[in-house]
Amino acid sequence: MAVAAAFGVSSAGPVEAASHTDVLHVAPDGHGTACTALSPCTLDTARDRARPLVPGATGDVVVELRGGTYRLTGPFRLGPQDSGRPGHPVVYRAAAGQTPVLTGAVKVTGFSKVDAGRNIYRAKVPAGTAARELFVNGVRAERDRGPRDPSGFTPTSTGFTTADASYTTWTDPARVEVVRNSGWKQMRCPLASIRASASGGSDLTVDPACWSNNHTSVPDPGFPFNGAGLPTLDGITWLENAYQLLGTPGQFYIDQNAGNLYYVPRPGENPATADVELPVASQLVDLSGTPGHLAPLNDTDWRAVYTGSWAYSNGRPLGDMNADVHYTSNDGDAVSYTFNGTGIQMLSETNDDEGSADVYIDGKKTSTVSGNGPVRLAQQAMVSVTGLPKGTHTLRVVKTGGSYLLVDGFTVIPDAIAPVHDVTFSGITFSGTAWTAPTAEGYVDNQAGVVWDPTTRTPARIPAAVQVHRGQRITFEGDTVTHTGTSGIDLADQTQDSAVTASTLTDTAGIGVAIGEVDDYYQTDPALMTSGNTVSRSVVQFPGQEYADAVGIWVGYSRGTTLSHNDVGYTPYSGISIGWGWGWASDCALQAKQGLPTPCAHGTTYAGGQHIVGNHVHSVMGALFDGGPIYTLGGLSSPSEFDGNVLSECIDGCNMIYHDEGSSQWNTHDNVVRFSNGSLWTNLWTPSIHDNAIHDNYSDTASYNNSGTDITFQQATVVTDGTWPAAAQAIVKAAGPGTLPGATVDDDDLRVSYTGTWSSSGSRGDGDLDDGVHYAQQDGATTTISFTGTGITFLTETNSDEGDIGITLDGTPKGTVSANSPQRHARQSVYTVSGLTGGPHTLTLTKVSGAYLLVDGFTLS
Repeated sequence: MAVAAAFGVSSAGPVEAASHTDVLHVAPDGHGTACTALSPCTLDTARDRARPLVPGATGDVVVELRGGTYRLTGPFRLGPQDSGRPGHPVVYRAAAGQTPVLTGAVKVTGFSKVDAGRNIYRAKVPAGTAARELFVNGVRAERDRGPRDPSGFTPTSTGFTTADASYTTWTDPARVEVVRNSGWKQMRCPLASIRASASGGSDLTVDPACWSNNHTSVPDPGFPFNGAGLPTLDGITWLENAYQLLGTPGQFYIDQNAGNLYYVPRPGENPATADVELPVASQLVDLSGTPGHLAPLNDTDWRAVYTGSWAYSNGRPLGDMNADVHYTSNDGDAVSYTFNGTGIQMLSETNDDEGSADVYIDGKKTSTVSGNGPVRLAQQAMVSVTGLPKGTHTLRVVKTGGSYLLVDGFTVIPDAIAPVHDVTFSGITFSGTAWTAPTAEGYVDNQAGVVWDPTTRTPARIPAAVQVHRGQRITFEGDTVTHTGTSGIDLADQTQDSAVTASTLTDTAGIGVAIGEVDDYYQTDPALMTSGNTVSRSVVQFPGQEYADAVGIWVGYSRGTTLSHNDVGYTPYSGISIGWGWGWASDCALQAKQGLPTPCAHGTTYAGGQHIVGNHVHSVMGALFDGGPIYTLGGLSSPSEFDGNVLSECIDGCNMIYHDEGSSQWNTHDNVVRFSNGSLWTNLWTPSIHDNAIHDNYSDTASYNNSGTDITFQQATVVTDGTWPAAAQAIVKAAGPGTLPGATVDDDDLRVSYTGTWSSSGSRGDGDLDDGVHYAQQDGATTTISFTGTGITFLTETNSDEGDIGITLDGTPKGTVSANSPQRHARQSVYTVSGLTGGPHTLTLTKVSGAYLLVDGFTLS
């Protein structure tokens, strides 16, 4: 396997069972087989030696990683055989005081300047390298791109045309990518060619398959896979990945054919001495139980054999999978399905005209089932058989009563349900992954980092650096995932009782943390549901750095998920997105009130029992529209809590508490909404949103929309001058994971409070700390930071419209400072104090004069 090339695999024999916690030692250059402190081994060797320790161990089995860089060429894999025991996991942890870094990147050296005019440097990389990410001295470089919203382009039947002839001079046009941000979607397609147009301009022909998926034939199966409204690739937000676009500091381009990496350094960077990391591995850790992903197959699958007088109906608007079914009205008619595996499920419809059927496995009757019910429900798991010995089996379902037996699909369970379980990763950094599929296939977006497979047109997701498939009691504690070309951590394929705790996920190309699936809504077997997972006390910032639709934390269909006291921020789209299915679980009457077709696509989901508690979600919607800090979607089967959250700094196109289409059974209370920037504090925009309780919230705006059904609604306590009631202040104090690490405090940190009239502004592109500021135009407006330390520096913007600022430290006035200057300068220090007694302090800044007081952040010492 790929990882063996990086670490080597030992064939060491069994190790005597441990009577106490056993520690196996690993080092980046480990080569021994003893796995001791004096003779450390590789990760693979430690994993193999841990296996025989687990059954007899009375404590945990620990694999301790020394500090340093572990360069992987493929994922470190763990399966059920590498699991611990309940209460005694196998622990992969950092050695005390050390930082092991697992990376899929290679170091690039040998840069030389090749274009003095544009300050372009070049280094060799292997020919064919298709990496889409580059990190220089720990900072993400940008794949070179042209200006935003270039003028003069008109859509054609095959792409775009422009009167500008210069595009015909671009080299390697098939590597150029067209990017479109529209609504809640980002779409990407490679070009097929650039040719001179008949009028003397340029015709940009988009790759035909990607053009179809993103423009002319966008996947649109409807509920429960996507909702109404389909932004398409109907314009150009920017063009990307052409050598001719290079010239902006911090951008790079890879000539795949020649194997050349080009880079334009930022001020102060020297490519000859910089740490330049090029991600090439797609994944770092893979924990996989069995079976893998379970996806339903349509009733037309070739293995389904219908005997008797069956009919086929196509195009029914009733929520059928692929809008078709097989059905019969004759008792004795049967459907058979021969499969290789350990179980099978058959999807049908319940309705008052459905009847009973006998279920046979391998010729033996195992049960009688019924599809009879008072309401039509599509895609119901009428038959569910598990626990068979692995092998070839035949399911036979025979109609025995009622008007109809209907078949909509089958889900084969290929292997026994055997999760990888009881494994912990602690104190480890994961970085440097690559996802290159969009380079050839494009990016066919659905929503929130859920995409369409460009070939099968079925739901898919951005892969993750750390991937869990069917896990149980998998824990990530105090870990860091950063600088990825993928998502961060994915608890996928019905993972249960697992947790991401006190971890940091930042600068990911895709989602920060993902939980659950989008195509298992029909499950009735608890063993085949995503359930009991937690993300708590973690920092999830700067997701979606390549794929702007991605969110900080994403949850699909799940039961009993807890998102508690996290800090989620600086997102191009929503901060947290939980739920799926749109109005699928809302009944037909509510769908009709929304204006959806009747009869309707209506079914059930197992999602419910969610807890979104005490999170700080801020600085969201930096690139796209129609989202919010916390966004819920689809119906729930049991009540859920949405409370104690602080939601702030919406940049654009936002709804602060956003219960979207179909959202139900939410108890939404005791949340604080601030710096909403003209957004609605809550938006229940359509009747399919139903049976929610919205009460005892606090907001800096009175604007809301309540067009839902059976909503218990109470207007928020509205505060317009920053003087929040004590109850709201308590919510703010309790939210988030606690004091964030590092010496830098951004302007939207919970330690910073504002009184008077303030606004926030994000994605300014002016060099602000974390690309955002708070500002006041009212003299007397104040901002206060409470901190612990011996010194503090206030960062602001200096400009001709800035004025004097009053300084008060620990209640004592310290005079004024000025932020006025002839020209605009970002991140400027205008007040610094040091030598304070170690302990808690309070700094207050007051606007005295000028048009603006701007707060960018603080540094502590």
